[in-house]
Amino acid sequence: MRNRIKYSQNFLKDKRLIESLLNKSSIKETDIVYEIGAGQGIITTELIKRSGNVVAFEIDANLFNKLSDRFKNKKLLELRLGDFLDYTLPNQSYKVFSNIPFNITSAIIKKLTQSPNPPEDAYLIVQQEASSKFIGKPEEKVNSLLSILIKSNFNITIFHRFNREDFFPKPNVDVVMLRIQKLDSPLIPIQYTHLFYDFVTYTFSQFKPNILQGLSKVIDKNKVIELAHKTHFLTTLKPSELDFAHWLILFDTFVKTSSITQKRIVQGSFKRLQLQQTTLQKINRTRNDRNWKNLGKQKN
Repeated sequence: MRNRIKYSQNFLKDKRLIESLLNKSSIKETDIVYEIGAGQGIITTELIKRSGNVVAFEIDANLFNKLSDRFKNKKLLELRLGDFLDYTLPNQSYKVFSNIPFNITSAIIKKLTQSPNPPEDAYLIVQQEASSKFIGKPEEKVNSLLSILIKSNFNITIFHRFNREDFFPKPNVDVVMLRIQKLDSPLIPIQYTHLFYDFVTYTFSQFKPNILQGLSKVIDKNKVIELAHKTHFLTTLKPSELDFAHWLILFDTFVKTSSITQKRIVQGSFKRLQLQQTTLQKINRTRNDRNWKNLGKQKN
């Protein structure tokens, strides 16, 4: 019980519900499917029936040993003991279907969506409040930095809304299944992906009252005002209030009209943020959490 609380795990109870979700998913018998947090194996069992090969991760040694014994004759299953975040993602095509630990939701989604080879399709059980942060508009009133980065290469939606009674132990929060589907053609050309990440990260990090002021060092103010008039957004908006479509327009203008000096200003912004977040993650993952009783109420 203690380890289940430590890793913030709430297990699905009904295999018929899992079957229904898989029937609605894109997963087929030729797919390689990754499962993050196999737990007691209820999802693992159904994935083995559905897909050509399953790679299941479990960080809890006790649960891993039980899974190993339960599935010892399943040749289509590869069990891995350890933290999924410490593993390198595959080079070949793969999908993800997982009831992930709530306390590392952000880290898992960042790893999947920012990988050089992200999954073709991912179905992740997460807290509803967290899902809003990843989807941004129209699920939320604003877009987060992460939601803007994700939307450049993925379609992200709520695939299913669960009842709390679907899980054991019963969570203290509402839970959904998030679908993150790789776009056939990314909205940002691959050669500009890093620059787009830098541009958006830089803009979000500016302590300025609005988008006009925040971009003043990297795009001429008159061009921003002209774009705002043509495409119907207010220059008084904060970065989080901009629609994703407007981010694409602003970035296109930045690429085509800003000088080399202006482009250099934003370069490295995303990498610096990653380093800061990696440091914080290491601290959080190695710290002995004294408030373990409240894990089910954590915000991501």
